[in-house]
Amino acid sequence: MTKACVVNAGRLDFDGMIDFCMLELVCGTPVTKHEHHSPTPSEIAQFAQGHTTLVTKEVPIDVTLLPDSITLICEAGTGYNNIDLTEATKRGITVCNVPAYSTDAVAQLVMTQVLNFSCSMHLQIHANANGDQTLFHGSNPFKSFGRLAHFELGGKTIGLIGGSGTIGLKTGKLARAFGMNVLVWSRSAKDCGDGKYKAASDLKELLNNSDFVSIHCPLNAATAGLLNKQTLGWMKPTAFLINTARGAVIDEDDLIAVLKSKTIAGAALDVQHPEPPTVSSPLFELNNVIVTPHIGWKRVETRQRLVNAVAENVRAFLAGAPVNVVNS
Repeated sequence: MTKACVVNAGRLDFDGMIDFCMLELVCGTPVTKHEHHSPTPSEIAQFAQGHTTLVTKEVPIDVTLLPDSITLICEAGTGYNNIDLTEATKRGITVCNVPAYSTDAVAQLVMTQVLNFSCSMHLQIHANANGDQTLFHGSNPFKSFGRLAHFELGGKTIGLIGGSGTIGLKTGKLARAFGMNVLVWSRSAKDCGDGKYKAASDLKELLNNSDFVSIHCPLNAATAGLLNKQTLGWMKPTAFLINTARGAVIDEDDLIAVLKSKTIAGAALDVQHPEPPTVSSPLFELNNVIVTPHIGWKRVETRQRLVNAVAENVRAFLAGAPVNVVNS
């Protein structure tokens, strides 16, 4: 038995459609759920009082403020850069994540953006929203349409940064179904996907040769700012950048400058840095950018799978054989 607290259930169950019964069954006692979506570290420390397990979703935690009763932190997601693992280990706290719950949802979002860009859907929607009917009622609507990118995906190349992981491989599988070539690069990349995905020798090769670039690597010291003025300059001017991983993998100021100068064709950003962007961010004004509020994991089925996986993490911990442990 463990007394668990979901510190920001309002982020996981914002529509009231998620069932926490499996988590409560595993814990053996009712679970405390706070409706906050972004509590502060001090609020989380207060919520933790009288509990032994914390369930969090993408909010910073000050481990030093937690009561001694906490023995398990379950990050309800893949990334765990919001938790000081070294400090958690010092305090004897096990930290688990859920590495593969959103594979289908994120891969499908990537391909949604690929399809949007391939027919300039974003530009057509932008024009309609601003009352521009040139493509319908202009003096020469066919000529106007000819200025927009509009192409089939067969034979095009998608480059996957960090693409040898679960989400990257699923994205590659979907891309192959559209007849695309798949190129992957990471520090440990090799030909994969049963030989159907080719490994680039380095990041420059991937960026030079990709019509779409999709980011799938974790955020760490080696990947922060990986896409910057120099590396973005290696992309084709007709290429599109898609980020469903972590916002800080891209130097956002450099990306905005590149998009304004049309050095690349466009970008789709489901994650940003900061997240959410400030209300005055140029990202909201540029018509060659699709900005979404980190929707990759928010489908109902995805969130239910996530909560059930958290329950399995708790079950394994209570059985003395913890899984998905990210600290030693």
